[in-house]
Amino acid sequence: MRTVVFDLDGTLADTSADLLAAANACFEALGHGALLGPQDALTAFHGGRAMLRLGFGRLGAPWTEADVSREYPRLLSTYADVLDRETRLYPGAVQAVEALRAAGYATAICTNKPEGLAVELVKRLGIAPLFGALVGADTFPVRKPDPMPYVAAVERAGGKVARSMLIGDTQTDRDTARAAGVPIVLVTFGPEGHSITRLQPDALLQHYDDLPALAQSLIS
Repeated sequence: MRTVVFDLDGTLADTSADLLAAANACFEALGHGALLGPQDALTAFHGGRAMLRLGFGRLGAPWTEADVSREYPRLLSTYADVLDRETRLYPGAVQAVEALRAAGYATAICTNKPEGLAVELVKRLGIAPLFGALVGADTFPVRKPDPMPYVAAVERAGGKVARSMLIGDTQTDRDTARAAGVPIVLVTFGPEGHSITRLQPDALLQHYDDLPALAQSLIS
């Protein structure tokens, strides 16, 4: 069965505002105030630790990875409380996934968001029934760009890796697809916009309306 695997943050949904709010809550608890803003959306899509590193770097004071590790549990706890406060699915995402499934494709999610948070978020967004599998950052001992989570997502959805592709928005997604030996499509509606072409994906996705045709052309 042909399979399309999606990243979650920055690909299916714009989760940046809620992620940044969770990171800022950590800095506010430390007495620093909010250190991150909308301009940091790209960093948000690289995960909680990346946001904490960026914020600590703006303090102008020494910090270490121990500081990041100390605040990371607080970030996750806060994020769980604001999980879908501002998060929105990108236009046409639901219709595109529905069209793929109607055409006989399997669909799955492979994300570096912790599995529990990812499962809860897709439930709240009302899209859980559209995916045959969901693999998160902690589903296995390794995460993207290691190909293992991607392979598992495809197989759990009932597909074969040789007839699959990944839709993503970051270099991590590009590297995951290359490691798995599958086509990579990167979206242009994320914070990088068209500059994502620097990663030389197999195709760019300008709008979800274009996805069914792209899938047909990239998966034999």
